[in-house]
Amino acid sequence: MRIGGLISSAVVALVVGFGSTPAQAANEPAVKAKEAYIVDSAGTVHLGKRETRRVPVASLVKVMTAYVVLREADLSDVITISAADVKYAAKGGAATAGLRKGERFTVRDLLYALMLPSGADAANALARHYGPGKTAFIAKMNRTARSLGLTDTRYTNADGMPTPANGGYSTAADQAKLAQYALRSSIFTTVVGTKVHKVSKTAVHRAHTWRNTNKLLSRADGVLGVKTGYTNAAGYCLLFAGERNGLQIVGVLLGDQNERRFSTAEKLLDYAGEQVAFG
Repeated sequence: MRIGGLISSAVVALVVGFGSTPAQAANEPAVKAKEAYIVDSAGTVHLGKRETRRVPVASLVKVMTAYVVLREADLSDVITISAADVKYAAKGGAATAGLRKGERFTVRDLLYALMLPSGADAANALARHYGPGKTAFIAKMNRTARSLGLTDTRYTNADGMPTPANGGYSTAADQAKLAQYALRSSIFTTVVGTKVHKVSKTAVHRAHTWRNTNKLLSRADGVLGVKTGYTNAAGYCLLFAGERNGLQIVGVLLGDQNERRFSTAEKLLDYAGEQVAFG
């Protein structure tokens, strides 16, 4: 069965944020990220801060990479890592999954390599294979963004690296909307909610252990994922999701500090959950 069948095409409605009451405003956590957005699965916006400003989003780009792959691939598809995949990540100084030329992995494993350690080598391999070719794959990413209504999003690569053009741009609101679509896939949700993924040594690849860079998974209950990111231009970014009082909460912090993004996200999940509980 094709993975695309598991991803619903239903539109997730995002409504205009409601004005905070004095009581809500008093309890609202301080958010020092340059851009931020919190929305729940009922469509209620709990916080917005420059949420429609177009900015680079670093490795949050890989959420769209995974989404496009999941629409086209079988988890059992096998991809051979090329010298170009390894060189691309090393040349740009990107985070890698430690892949080597000639290793062969299933798409399932490469999704973990992409989303947990944020491997640019895995991103390059997936984009190259499912374009076919990176140019065609990036075009698919942008077509998908338009089809999902992400009107303030444009991609220039599959990994969010600075070249070319800072990986493109998006907004906090668009990234939250994309996450809501992506989390409708049980496969995506399983991958981004995994703390550690190990692949044993086989005849076609070495043993690998990939650890999730999203510290929020270990800091709060009910966290679903989703993705961290960092470049000089984007600052520290975090796209996160959790379950609170029967609803899914999705949040985005862009242009933040490293550790602060996780502590802020934890507070925002609880804040949104309280707003849901007390109406």
